[in-house]
Amino acid sequence: MAWRPGARFPYAPGMLPWSSPLAGRIEHDILHSELLRDNPLGDPHERPVYVYLPPGYDDSDRRYPVVYVIQGYTGHVGMWFNRPPFRRPYPELADDVFATGDTPPAILVYVDAWTAFGGSQFLDSPATGRYHSYLCDEVVPWVDGRYRTLADPAHRAISGKSSGGYGAMITPMLRPDLFGALATHAGDALFEVCYLPDFPRAARMLRDGYESDYANFLADHAQRLHGTKDTDLELIEVYGYAAAYSGNEDGSVSLPFDELGVLVPDVWARWLANDPVRMAAEPHHAEALRAMKAIWIDAGRGDEYYLDFGATAFRRALTTAGVSDDNVHFELFDGRHGGIEYRYPLALAWLCERIAG
Repeated sequence: MAWRPGARFPYAPGMLPWSSPLAGRIEHDILHSELLRDNPLGDPHERPVYVYLPPGYDDSDRRYPVVYVIQGYTGHVGMWFNRPPFRRPYPELADDVFATGDTPPAILVYVDAWTAFGGSQFLDSPATGRYHSYLCDEVVPWVDGRYRTLADPAHRAISGKSSGGYGAMITPMLRPDLFGALATHAGDALFEVCYLPDFPRAARMLRDGYESDYANFLADHAQRLHGTKDTDLELIEVYGYAAAYSGNEDGSVSLPFDELGVLVPDVWARWLANDPVRMAAEPHHAEALRAMKAIWIDAGRGDEYYLDFGATAFRRALTTAGVSDDNVHFELFDGRHGGIEYRYPLALAWLCERIAG
């Protein structure tokens, strides 16, 4: 029967425009980070950490695998609870994965790595702070010390989208002693495809609005609300990437392009050294990838940043590195860069099947 004006619209379960009850529960806490204290940007060293405990956690003494969940650029941990129209936020979608008991339960940890530039790429950088070390050397032991975790890499995964997907790819390569599985959704990879188009656009924005000087943009941006100029997001994002990939020991940032948008080769080489596709080709990283229990890779075929090509290149790099096909899920789906949160619980269930105790 077709819906008609005046008829009561039947909401699907969980589709109310406000919060839905969880089968599990989420604890909100604050981690006082020594590694982020006195960071170069003066960002808070006290960071929120949200920990999801699955149904049944309080009723037994069993230990659980852990999935760390990280965000894309300009994301902070509180944004996980934003409720877009006709959609549900990821914490509810993730709870659904465990509510029926069909998927092995896991603890989820929502990590904050926000900076004044909008993100950290989950790397240590002298221009932003020690966010990779914060995640690995403070958040992970903090969680293991407070919750009943299976505290070894075979039972610990990391998942993210976009810049979070980038962090999910590089973190297990850098710390295979901690992470043995990952899910990357449209993660930043194949840098010459996903980043190069940004450089001449940013150079033009700087020329037309800021006399080709990033210092002028940063000074202007700091004294008004972000987003009140059309160029804000693109300029702060490019600078934030540069701060992560080519920050200098004195806290300054080297740009990978000049005032004409032309590559600066030595700086660009520093960026490429952080490309997951290239990292996977290095022998010690390839060894780490071969040892992983599960690697999920996906992206939308219409991704505006061409991260479908990055996903494909990373998948090919895994094959070259000798990673078993049995441990990899690769998929290109119909979609773009945004509005793909429905993909996250698919990967979560797949990961949990493989890292369960």
